[in-house]
Amino acid sequence: MISLQGILSHITFHNPQNHFTIARLKTDSPKTTVTITGCLPEAGVGESIKITGDWTTHPRYGQQFKFETAEILLPSTLSGIRAYLTSGILKGIGPSTAARIIDAFGEDTFSVIAEGPDRLALVSGIGAKKAAAIHAQWQTHHAMTSLMKFLQENKVNTSFAGKIFKAYGSEAVDIIRQSPYCLANDIPGIGFVIADRIAVNSGIEMNLGERTQACIINLLREALNDGHTFLPETDLLEKVNRIFDIDAETTRQAIEFLGQTGEIVASSRRNEPDSVAIYLKTMYQAENSIAVRLRTMLSIPADPVTLPIEELLSEVESRLILCLSEEQRSVLETSITCRISVITGGPGTGKTTLIKSITRMNRILGRQVCLAAPTGRAARRLAEVTGHKAHTIHKLLEYNFEEQSFGKDQDDPIDADVVIVDEVSMVDTLLMHHLLCAIPLRATIIMVGDAHQLPPVGPGTLLEDMINSGNIPVFYLNTIFRQAQSSPIIVNAHRVRQGELPQLNGMNDAFDATAEFYFIEELTPETVVNTIVDLCARKLPDVFGLHPIEDIQVLTPMHKGLAGTINLNRLIQSELNAETGSLSHNDNRFKIGDKVMHLKNNYQKEVFNGDIGIISSIDKAGEVLNVNYYGRNVEYTMDETDELALGYAISVHKSQGSEYPAVILPLITQHYIMLQRNLLYTAITRAQRHVVIVGSKKALSIALKNNTPQMRCSGLADRLKSLSR
Repeated sequence: MISLQGILSHITFHNPQNHFTIARLKTDSPKTTVTITGCLPEAGVGESIKITGDWTTHPRYGQQFKFETAEILLPSTLSGIRAYLTSGILKGIGPSTAARIIDAFGEDTFSVIAEGPDRLALVSGIGAKKAAAIHAQWQTHHAMTSLMKFLQENKVNTSFAGKIFKAYGSEAVDIIRQSPYCLANDIPGIGFVIADRIAVNSGIEMNLGERTQACIINLLREALNDGHTFLPETDLLEKVNRIFDIDAETTRQAIEFLGQTGEIVASSRRNEPDSVAIYLKTMYQAENSIAVRLRTMLSIPADPVTLPIEELLSEVESRLILCLSEEQRSVLETSITCRISVITGGPGTGKTTLIKSITRMNRILGRQVCLAAPTGRAARRLAEVTGHKAHTIHKLLEYNFEEQSFGKDQDDPIDADVVIVDEVSMVDTLLMHHLLCAIPLRATIIMVGDAHQLPPVGPGTLLEDMINSGNIPVFYLNTIFRQAQSSPIIVNAHRVRQGELPQLNGMNDAFDATAEFYFIEELTPETVVNTIVDLCARKLPDVFGLHPIEDIQVLTPMHKGLAGTINLNRLIQSELNAETGSLSHNDNRFKIGDKVMHLKNNYQKEVFNGDIGIISSIDKAGEVLNVNYYGRNVEYTMDETDELALGYAISVHKSQGSEYPAVILPLITQHYIMLQRNLLYTAITRAQRHVVIVGSKKALSIALKNNTPQMRCSGLADRLKSLSR
């Protein structure tokens, strides 16, 4: 690590949220001016700082010094003090005011300002009000620098400084020293491990009970990220002991204490009377609320059908110009008399036709129908295929991004007689809880999804639990319709679902250009990657007339590794986009014309997790870019580009709810941990016209045989089994 010391001469860019800064530094030795980048809260032009880091080379802006630690140095000479006071760091002090302060206090100026406003107020022209304002600014400024130094000493990323200071104010360091584990609860991104490291590094006297409680909360939160709604108490005791060397009795006492304070809930398990499930309170309430809400709705008789069912079905067929199968007619006839129902089936089994028919049938009956899906992509697709307006669930519930709350709930429900939710396999426990609370009890809910796809990214196994409960009416669509039977993609998807080897076509210089499903055998990650880049840039566009960026989507099981999203995006970008103008931020480099994916729901911009767009412009300063999403431009500042990633290659999980003209899927044994049948099935069913699998037959065989994906802990099925119709 290299150290530099000097005076800040210019702030080029500063993000007030994470304090990422680009600045110019006049160094003391040698006398030169350099560009520096890093996290620098509260620093201003004219301040003397000491930074440590390393030299880097930016592809556009050249040599820069990327610092990891920064310390603001107070000047000790009268000329240095004068320069500091007139730098603008402390508002309200100009050259003449600075001169009077220095004349009064000399080298003691900083200590006088720090001790309080009283002596400062005696200086001519300042007065009590201005002195108090200067003192308050000084306290804030130096509390932040003290916090920065504290975080650096404890090897904590200083980008957290702003969030910590906002939460705790000027007393942040004292609060953390007294109770370091509060960070894990109060500051997003700081978990137990970081808080524990601060406690150890700071020499803080350990409170074993408090440490154990923080450890338990941390493990339960990590469990949510792994898809669990709870952890069995035995598993929790074992994890706490193995990872943190805390004995079982201490952990039990901490569990009891957290239960008394209402942070967690210990619940007996219906199918395992001797086992106890430990929930975070919010998850317990959500899971229990779903069961209670469904029980209540099922107890209310369905609304009477005012027209003969045969007349209704004939009217639906006539208006939609289709001929319903016996299976579809049976589902329609039964679903119209059910308060709650689930429709599940694979590709080509008529789920979309049923959604259109159910929508039409209920509107014939004069009922208000609402269509919803968990993602923006799925909602747009639902609207396209039905011809009716569809919303994301969050939009339907009027989610407030700033307050992180839903506008629609039990007190102000949505205006609907019938709610149809598509892609319900993607809906997690918390979101379903909020949705059910906002649906009127006398409404009808129809949930549609493919039970063989990947589970939701969030906690729970909602669709699986409802199906397995035996108390929710479920309609299984098993018939593959004639048109779908001729599609190799649909046929092979069903073969994969049953664990059978798909029918494979090779792809070479003389391959069958009329086929839809291909397998290219490559045995090393290097050749897999090279083949995929060639398919994107040349082969598929040349043979099928596909647009290399808009029509082709690479789906991969993992982010890391040669065949992961990170490396593939870099290589495909280099091959497809020769644009030189770019914006670089952290590890990302974006260019005009790039395909990008939005990474998290942003309700202010109305862009959602997984939405894919094309960068339409980048400003000359390289600090703002625009992305075109489905004909609508959305602006991102440099700091907001953290919400973007290149989208040439995305994970299979991120593809759920979307369809693409052509899908390329790498399958290599290096992805062993993610080679699962439902992942392969999900990837194949994203394709509309072409699927190309590139990899080894061994990896394909592993995925087909692995029909035991990671089990999730969820108590919803047990709660639903206790329902009575």
